Amino acid sequence: MLTSRLPARVEPYRLAARGECIEGLVALAGLERLTEEVGAQHGDAQVRLTFGYDTQGRRVIEGSLAVTLKLPCRRCLQPVERSVNSEFLLGMVSSDSLAAELPSTHEPVLVEDEQLNLLALVEDELILSLPQVVYHAEADCPVSHDQLSSGADTDVADSPRENPFDVLRHFKEKS
Repeated sequence: MLTSRLPARVEPYRLAARGECIEGLVALAGLERLTEEVGAQHGDAQVRLTFGYDTQGRRVIEGSLAVTLKLPCRRCLQPVERSVNSEFLLGMVSSDSLAAELPSTHEPVLVEDEQLNLLALVEDELILSLPQVVYHAEADCPVSHDQLSSGADTDVADSPRENPFDVLRHFKEKS
């Protein structure tokens, strides 16, 4: 079990030259953009980052993260626990023009002044890994089945539908 915290900043080129691996925890409470996206979170994300070179000699970071988040259910807005796991391959670049040259298998990560903000990197990957839609199971959701269906289906079948073009027919008959 991991107990150490991930450092906030590193020198990624030096780590890649040595082929180092960093493992640690990132406190979710300190990730402001994640909080804005899905609400306040508690606990830690487990992160593993391996620095090195790919087969073409580009500096890369192979990473993985695992975390359990409480995300709002789209039906009732109550929290639902979901595991979020992600594996990613980042290509280290020093400019946007170099980012455009990376293959599609690599996501670019901008390294400025030979420093990399690991906490921002992890937060970016967490946000990108969030599920698009989250629901409770129907049996567990506080919103009842009757509330989920509007009941309009039965009313529509019984009443005759009004033709939206009837207004135009009346104009044509007047001419």
